Amino acid sequence: MSFDMPIAVQAHFGVLYEDDDVLVVDKAAPLLTHPTGEKNEPTLWHGVRELLAYELACGGQVSFINRLDRETSGITLVAKTAAAARELGKAMQQRLLQKEYFAVVQGWPLWQYACCGEPILRMENVADTRIHVRQCCHPQGKPCATEFHVLRCVPAREGRPPLALLRCVPHTGRLHQIRVHAAFLGFPLLGDKIYGGDERNYLDFIAEGWTPALAARLHIERHALHACALTFPFGEQVITVQAPLPADLAGLLE
Repeated sequence: MSFDMPIAVQAHFGVLYEDDDVLVVDKAAPLLTHPTGEKNEPTLWHGVRELLAYELACGGQVSFINRLDRETSGITLVAKTAAAARELGKAMQQRLLQKEYFAVVQGWPLWQYACCGEPILRMENVADTRIHVRQCCHPQGKPCATEFHVLRCVPAREGRPPLALLRCVPHTGRLHQIRVHAAFLGFPLLGDKIYGGDERNYLDFIAEGWTPALAARLHIERHALHACALTFPFGEQVITVQAPLPADLAGLLE
């Protein structure tokens, strides 16, 4: 299959765990999980189907249990059979999957631990915004909660703000939850085009792509979020998988 290859796309992933029913991979950013129909570019779906070609020929399937945004890297859980898809989908609905993320945020929190329990809803329902997908904290929103643990702080340098590495534990799965809650607490993710403080960053990116002007404002091409740990029940066991901080985010902390 021939693809259009945007410069930013890294069409790779790594296998973290596999058995006869389940595959867990570490997705690169900014790699799409599924084809969108809008762009002819490689996706995680294409790569996993190629990896599991034998299983698919023998009646297997590729079912993504969790999905990450294009710009979020890290752990993605895949069911290889219909029975595994049913079991893992039910566990997902019952909130039995425990997820953790690394986030690199702007600024140094004065706390080592915080829990944000602000409800979240789509911003256009209560305020003006030019970004349809933008969410916000609002009393009328759906309940949710995110824990934040400070792991490391690094000083400002070369025109870049001071940064902190956080371990984030979402207890719910609202759209953009970690990014919205981090920004609400005053520590938006580095590189976040929507919640970093200026909507023009997102609008300029959609209109022109990644430019030197955006690089000067955002410092990194994607928002600094990585799904680093996943624990899930399957059969008679509980499986835990971890994915280390990717090179682009680790480089920010050197």
